Amino acid sequence: MKPSAEFYPKDGRVILHTDMNAFYCSVHEAVEPDKYRGKPIAVAGSVELRKGIVVTSSYVARSQGVKTGMQVREAFKVCPELIIIQPDFEQYRLFSKAFMQIAYSYSPLIEAMSIDECYLDITGSKLFGSPLEIAQALQTRIRVELDLPCSIGIAPNKLLAKMASDMKKPNGISILRRRDVPRLLWDKPCAYLFGIGRQTGDKLSVLNIQTIGQLAAAEESFLIKHFGVIGSWLKQAANGIDHSPVNPLNEASKSIGHTTTLPQNLTEKTAIDRVFLNLADQVARRLRRQHLTAGTIQITIRDPEMKTITRSFTPAAPTENADDIYHEACRLFHLHWKSGKAVRLLGITLQSLQDKDKSAMQLDLFDFEKQPKREQLNLAMDRIRDKYGESALLTAGMISNDPSALIRNHKVRGTSLQMDHLKISNFDEES
Repeated sequence: MKPSAEFYPKDGRVILHTDMNAFYCSVHEAVEPDKYRGKPIAVAGSVELRKGIVVTSSYVARSQGVKTGMQVREAFKVCPELIIIQPDFEQYRLFSKAFMQIAYSYSPLIEAMSIDECYLDITGSKLFGSPLEIAQALQTRIRVELDLPCSIGIAPNKLLAKMASDMKKPNGISILRRRDVPRLLWDKPCAYLFGIGRQTGDKLSVLNIQTIGQLAAAEESFLIKHFGVIGSWLKQAANGIDHSPVNPLNEASKSIGHTTTLPQNLTEKTAIDRVFLNLADQVARRLRRQHLTAGTIQITIRDPEMKTITRSFTPAAPTENADDIYHEACRLFHLHWKSGKAVRLLGITLQSLQDKDKSAMQLDLFDFEKQPKREQLNLAMDRIRDKYGESALLTAGMISNDPSALIRNHKVRGTSLQMDHLKISNFDEES
């Protein structure tokens, strides 16, 4: 038998991409197997998703024609016995953290891409065996300890690892080397390549570049002419080249944000401001949990025709306060959005984040005197809400039947990109 080291390149990397299969549905099957295992199920009904949209479905449901994004009423037409489940984001986060903990035991270089997928750089993990042995052990532990299926891709870079994990689902393990790219990928359409969206794929087609192989052979200067700097990436990706590193989970957050799709279009100022109040409250809470301050406040607005704009402002001093974030978000909205124009989605994203202890609070005399009192108030409120729940202490403007108030309900609200629960420090505390 070969020593494990012989399975690792001398100069290159070995990357795993772990992708949980039908994650939300698999979690429900693991928690209540007698009720859901082996049955056609789908998760739907989030207040963020209008008209009852299928968020994800089990493989049994998929085999009967149920697809992600399908309206629930259409799903019942193709699968009358379909079982619809309300989302439980609190449960999803618990299972997400658990499978990330298992992955972390094989390498500290783990990068979460969403609540149900991550990259691992196992170049330095030779003591655990060959790359294939590590992938098999990881997959087995996730299945035995969590009762969840996953697919794993093994490759010399993140791009090919992601492509490999998609090759065998569910419960597959695939190896994709650069030398395999011409044989396995070049006859596929350009849109098959991870990172190429429909718009780019359509533009490539217009340029008579139909396959990944044709893209790999295209002149780089030609691609740059039509796509700008992304042209170089397109050629490299088509040839299986990707130098992007695996960014560990314990790196500081680059931004903290929350968006909400509204159950009906809003036009009234008071209703819109109330949504921003609830958004500001929750992003500020997340900011303070990570002991950070925000240097830039950005809002996102989407209209009923799906046109989206973002606007941002950098205040004179960084902040951690919900009221600062709220007032700035409202100011940006009313400055840049025509009064009475309908809104479908709103969001707040905090950027230019820095450690609170290191942030230079450039406060005038009045603010300097107020700041300690505000910090003490934030601390007291956070402690109460941490202990008794998000709705234990609210401002008057947050008390309503408005659907945006559900942002505080972490059980029924969530997003695949909100990953505050996956900080390495959290892993260390419980390991």
